[in-house]
Amino acid sequence: MRTDWATLPEAVTKEVADRVGGCRISPAATGDHAEIAATVTGPAGKVFLKAAHSDFGVRSLRFELRVSEAVSGSYSPAVRWHFEAAGWLAVGFEHCDGPLADLSPGSPDLNLLGEALTALGKTQAPDVGLFSPKGRLGFEHPAMEGDTLVHTDLGPANLIVTPDGLRIVDWAMATKAAPWVELAILTQWLIGSGHTPEQAEQWLARYPAWREVGPDVLDDFAAKNAAKWASKAQPNSPAWMHDLADWTGQWSDHRCKGDRRV
Repeated sequence: MRTDWATLPEAVTKEVADRVGGCRISPAATGDHAEIAATVTGPAGKVFLKAAHSDFGVRSLRFELRVSEAVSGSYSPAVRWHFEAAGWLAVGFEHCDGPLADLSPGSPDLNLLGEALTALGKTQAPDVGLFSPKGRLGFEHPAMEGDTLVHTDLGPANLIVTPDGLRIVDWAMATKAAPWVELAILTQWLIGSGHTPEQAEQWLARYPAWREVGPDVLDDFAAKNAAKWASKAQPNSPAWMHDLADWTGQWSDHRCKGDRRV
């Protein structure tokens, strides 16, 4: 649940204002891992601020801070500063200006994502206590284990096309896994962006990690992921859960037909 900026303790708002030189606030429209998520603008420029107060929110944000500091680079926003005051943890990230990525078939943004996936597939997981595949996804397979940094949530909402290239935001669910796991999770977002399951697999087949994993492993992953989201998509569940149940279900059905390509 997001918190209104006006309810923050003065110790927090003053510290932010001192660092940015002012406080013109534009709350983020999406996301729920932190009680505060907003663009803060002042004479010193812009930062994207996340702040948390609840036990869960602080744990999640502290995890994201550690991961972001470890992987800060060309594809992830840099951590500008962080502090704790009045029971709140606040983190100022590099602000990323630009539209969300378009992952529909034929979009040039797919090339940007492809470059990022190539780099991430070679990125060793930092030693910051990342999620395990089972801890993140709720199911397991021996082939999911690995030493690669996996973002696990490369939907359009976390992909910003800036003048300097693609930036991947929100590392709160980063995981240590085999590199193909990132690609398998990405199928749901490609299907949600207009790809058929076959088109999604054809696009992913450019990556060695996808071609090297066995069809039976992908079958197992697709079936378990679809079952998970189908169980979550109850009548009173939010719309995005039903979307994920639909998209993961499409991929699982495609794998079950026996005409899938690896």
